[in-house]
Amino acid sequence: MAIGIVGGGALGLAAALTLVEAGREVVVLERDTTLGGLAAGFKLGPSYLERFYHHLFGTDTTVLELIRHLGLGERLVWKRPDQSVLSGGRIYSLDSAVDVLRFGALPLPDRVRLGAVLAYLKLERRYQQLDRWTAAEWLARWNGQATYRVLWEPLLRAKFGVHFDRIAMPWIWARIHCRTQALGYLRGGFQALYERLGETIVARGGRVELGKEVSGIAVEPDGAVLVTTTSGDYRFERLLATLPTRLFLRLARGLPREYVDRYAAEGEHFGAHCLVLALERPLLQDVYWLGVNDPGFPFLSIIEHTNYMPPQDYGGRHVVYLGNYLPMDHELFRMDERQVLEAFLPHLARVTPAFKPGWVREAYVFKGPYAQPIVTRGYADRLPPHQTPLPGVLLANMGHVYPQDRGQNYSVALGQRMAKLVLQSTVDS
Repeated sequence: MAIGIVGGGALGLAAALTLVEAGREVVVLERDTTLGGLAAGFKLGPSYLERFYHHLFGTDTTVLELIRHLGLGERLVWKRPDQSVLSGGRIYSLDSAVDVLRFGALPLPDRVRLGAVLAYLKLERRYQQLDRWTAAEWLARWNGQATYRVLWEPLLRAKFGVHFDRIAMPWIWARIHCRTQALGYLRGGFQALYERLGETIVARGGRVELGKEVSGIAVEPDGAVLVTTTSGDYRFERLLATLPTRLFLRLARGLPREYVDRYAAEGEHFGAHCLVLALERPLLQDVYWLGVNDPGFPFLSIIEHTNYMPPQDYGGRHVVYLGNYLPMDHELFRMDERQVLEAFLPHLARVTPAFKPGWVREAYVFKGPYAQPIVTRGYADRLPPHQTPLPGVLLANMGHVYPQDRGQNYSVALGQRMAKLVLQSTVDS
């Protein structure tokens, strides 16, 4: 029988490609009508644009190798766009060591101390020793209270809400240690990567089936894995589920009660909420990424994608993301496009006083569940093992890329590792 994979995002597709290249028959089941998961795009002008903002770092070697392997290397573009923060009503670039020393929201001694802390995190490789600290504790101790209040606490509050003071320090470490100032992008959108993955899997004998929402997973008496979907059943030799742990626990039949009880609380997640604006003119002057550290904004960041890629790629539109990570029962997830615009647009004039709602040519609202794990101390110890209590059923999801919390590179690397585990399990049996 074939090997089944539930989920057509980076993790599932990378696993499927590895398996078909090893000569195995694979079937990918994806609930959406588009491949790519949280990195999926939509058509905007002549290009695809991600529903939720994405880019690559120079350290993302696994996904870069995959892109070249699939013949898409010529589409890679590398730039160093400005990344800044809004603090006290002013925009400060924080893109280099010199920028840190110029960060006027802090006295000079605190800026020097901040630079030293960032340098330490960049050089320190042993993130495990930081897990005994929350980010709030560690940053306040080593940066000082002033820097923590001005820079770090607003970032943590905007990202994690009421959980801000429980986030484990390795989460901050990963954002400093593993990232580069140069950013990479796939010209025309990352959708090309996921479409090429799907095409290659099919060309090598696999199947990719869209619009297949899984409603049940069970192991039959003969050892086959039965996957029930809204449009039919499938029987597999092995199954790799790339679902969030909580969703897997709801769908899988026959799990021991102690397993369910232990891992039901493994992963509290926030959902992703993005308002994408297509404007007739630029919003920010040369700034690509603006972290919003001032209070009162209904979004945590402003990403002007066309201060990174040219507006011509999107039919002359100036593309701006207003991004959020929020509890999945937050009122924003219940608002329609008009209500979101009414809530968000007045705040853009706080950043660009000349802004007028008439600049907006088009607007799109995207909502993604289980997009941001709440990474607290001891997080790795609470992750379920890949081999589930159901024989032949393996589980891997965003939580398993800890200390990262998401990212195409880490999902691809995990998918490749999971494919090898699946292959090994078939040999062992």
